[in-house]
Amino acid sequence: MAVFKNYYQYLYACPVVKLTGYAARFEVPGRIFAYLDFAGPTGSAKDGLAEGMLALAAQRGDLKKGQPVVEASGGTFAAALCIAARRSGHPVYLVVSPTLPGERQKLLQRLGAQLVFCAEGMSRRKAAREMALRTAEEKGGYYLDYFNNDDNPEYHRRITGPAILKATHGGEDIDTIVAGVGSGGTVTGVGEHVKAWTNHIRMVAVEPYESQAIGGGFIGRHGIPGLGVGFVPQNYNPYIVDRVVAVASGEALRAARDVLRTDAIPAAPSAGAALYAARTLLEQGKAKSALCVFSGRQIYE
Repeated sequence: MAVFKNYYQYLYACPVVKLTGYAARFEVPGRIFAYLDFAGPTGSAKDGLAEGMLALAAQRGDLKKGQPVVEASGGTFAAALCIAARRSGHPVYLVVSPTLPGERQKLLQRLGAQLVFCAEGMSRRKAAREMALRTAEEKGGYYLDYFNNDDNPEYHRRITGPAILKATHGGEDIDTIVAGVGSGGTVTGVGEHVKAWTNHIRMVAVEPYESQAIGGGFIGRHGIPGLGVGFVPQNYNPYIVDRVVAVASGEALRAARDVLRTDAIPAAPSAGAALYAARTLLEQGKAKSALCVFSGRQIYE
């Protein structure tokens, strides 16, 4: 086994697992694979993404040594960014809502973040972005803006897409890749890379049934953290997506529990949504061999 230079190199080496137990349990026609991208400290794909986006910005010279990093987020990406930035010597300013739970605020502060509170106006998202831009200007910082920054899909063009093709013999083992849509970076980056190198693989985007911004349906609350942000992200490229599948929160949760029992994989609901979508496509004869991107894990104690 290779000795990695740092922990992030390990995070980039995500395994692809054949879900034989799940396929057998539900008598699924065809094969299901999972790309397990959740080995980091936050239990999500955002650990590698945060480090990768910082590295890309530094490589271009946009992010200087010791320069503050600004982001408008209080979620999982914010925690991943704090860890990655602290390792590389960058202070972090997070623009968050004053309604962010106190325990979450304390966690982000323990991880090294300085919180900037943004009053909620007519458009919470617009107000947060404007506050982040002002904070970056005041602090001489770099605004990462991961929902709109092409470094997000670029990371997946360079890391996730090539890793999937390598593990599946150049894509010969699969005909479909299924990925949930949060910021849009995964499905866009993977899709653009895969379609540049293959002609037969279809890309499937997954969103919550209760919040169908991509599919043009009703937008509401749902129970799949990490997916369905309520709008179409700028990083989402619809031209490389062959199909959009909406999965109900209950089905996502059940699929996540099922794959733990059948294959010992601690999938988060977001991974369960991708899995259930893949299973549905196989059962309907719309795919024969599907790979799901598992971008989050559930922690059991």
